[in-house]
Amino acid sequence: MNYKIFGENLPAVTIGLDKGEGVIVESGSMSWMSEHVVMETNMRGGFLKAMGRMFTGESFFVATFTADADGQEATFSSAFPGCILPLEIGSDKEYICQKQAFLCSQTTVEPEAVFMKGIKKGLFGGEGFMFQRLKGQGMAFLEIDGSVKELYLAPGQKVVVSTGNVAAFDARVQYDVQMVKGFKNVLFGGEGLFLTTLTGPGKVYLQTMPMDKFASKLIPFLPKPTNSGGSINLDFD
Repeated sequence: MNYKIFGENLPAVTIGLDKGEGVIVESGSMSWMSEHVVMETNMRGGFLKAMGRMFTGESFFVATFTADADGQEATFSSAFPGCILPLEIGSDKEYICQKQAFLCSQTTVEPEAVFMKGIKKGLFGGEGFMFQRLKGQGMAFLEIDGSVKELYLAPGQKVVVSTGNVAAFDARVQYDVQMVKGFKNVLFGGEGLFLTTLTGPGKVYLQTMPMDKFASKLIPFLPKPTNSGGSINLDFD
């Protein structure tokens, strides 16, 4: 598969397709495509898998773009400022990624919902109970909030990450959540009550600008609703 990522911090990826080749895409991500690319929208994998996608923040329906001639292209854009991360998926290269990270992949890659065991992980891990697992064979592309930092953790090596900064990690990496130590750290540290711990071996991809933190910074600047104390009269006559 040939592809080109462009657009700097407002990125998109253009994927080259020959006849019969296709990509599956999160609904609404397509920006433009060649004349001989056919789009089909379906639940892909059936009702249960479609429900699983909804729990991970993705759409119930998935769009498949397939070329019916050689030399075609389709371009898909990120929905948030950041970057696009290409990942090669294989039998020994499965990845777990955050909710809403999946942008597109070859049809030979299968995104599926995965349940992170343990109520502490689900309630305080920053991404809820549900993540996405990418398995199969081929290329996948993830939307990263802000810039991305790639780390390789040796067996037993750990990294402690602030909530929401975990973008994706090798399926071999152990994921856990720990409480912030120290009363003052909890009250005044600004990191909340819990942090994520990732333990190797495997690759870890971290993002610099989680969408929830970005949104919280905007809240003080948003217009505040006013209450005039009166009632609203809707007259349709």
